[in-house]
Amino acid sequence: MRARERDSRAVAAVADCLAAQATAGGPWPDLVGIAGAVLHAAELTGCWLTVGGRRAGQGLDRDPWTATVAYGGEAQGVLAITPASAGPLPELARALGPVLAAARLTAETDDLRRVGDVAARELADGRWRAAAEMDRERRGLERDLHDGAQHHLVALRMAVGLLEHTLAAQGAGAARDRLDDLLARLGAAEELVLRTASGILPLVLVSDGLAAALAAHLAEHDDVCVDVDGELRRYPAAVESAVYFVCMEAVNNAHKHAVGASIWVRVRDSLRGLEFEVRDDGRGFDPGALPADAGLHNLNTRAGAVGGWVRVSSEVGVGTVVTGFVPAAG
Repeated sequence: MRARERDSRAVAAVADCLAAQATAGGPWPDLVGIAGAVLHAAELTGCWLTVGGRRAGQGLDRDPWTATVAYGGEAQGVLAITPASAGPLPELARALGPVLAAARLTAETDDLRRVGDVAARELADGRWRAAAEMDRERRGLERDLHDGAQHHLVALRMAVGLLEHTLAAQGAGAARDRLDDLLARLGAAEELVLRTASGILPLVLVSDGLAAALAAHLAEHDDVCVDVDGELRRYPAAVESAVYFVCMEAVNNAHKHAVGASIWVRVRDSLRGLEFEVRDDGRGFDPGALPADAGLHNLNTRAGAVGGWVRVSSEVGVGTVVTGFVPAAG
């Protein structure tokens, strides 16, 4: 078979192969399939295509005839056929120009995607390290004071209210027990403020985990029901402290804005991560009417620092639900 005939048949084979590949819906262009089509149509012993350092082809590749494949004024790859005596095939080299350009772009896109995936994983790892470091370096001191100490201050306000009511209704003698309770709460609040100012998390949270910490610090509220998964695993300290403070602030918000309402705190562990919810049956509010710097922003800041999220839904006259999720570290 003459070189010119080989050239013409090879070009036709490339066109047919590209059309078939497009119809099949697989990888496009498939250079191995194209090389095979050229090999059989031109009666070659080998056909190889090189793009971006990657070689694809079929048959022999010893002592081939080679040609640079160009498109748009730029070299896109190399065509190699055996035996060398079967060449040159200039029309085939020109026809393969846009094909190898598409293959090069596909390969470069795949490389960029892989680089992006690596960068995303490194960013996620860096975010976790930053969150842990932030926790270790006590950079959450202001939020800890707000969310932890405020819980005790709200409890103190309620205790003072009960003391005033008892004094007014039953006199000083009957208020002694209330006074002892108030003094105990003052001592607990003072201790917590000192610990927080030193950057120390609640001891029960550090030693026994999230479930024990929520149960211990919410037990004094008769209006709060705590429902925590009995099989709750331990999470990194940054995650447990974030979820703890989010739940505590949500409870505090309910005490301040939904006085007299019942409150439910629910925490569940799943394969995906840590799910939590704080719900009340209070008067509710219109989320759209809140300013951008409302206290709810703090909830998102905490959860976001460990890769999680918080959503608040509420309706006037129905109540408020704070839901959140922190994924398990992969």
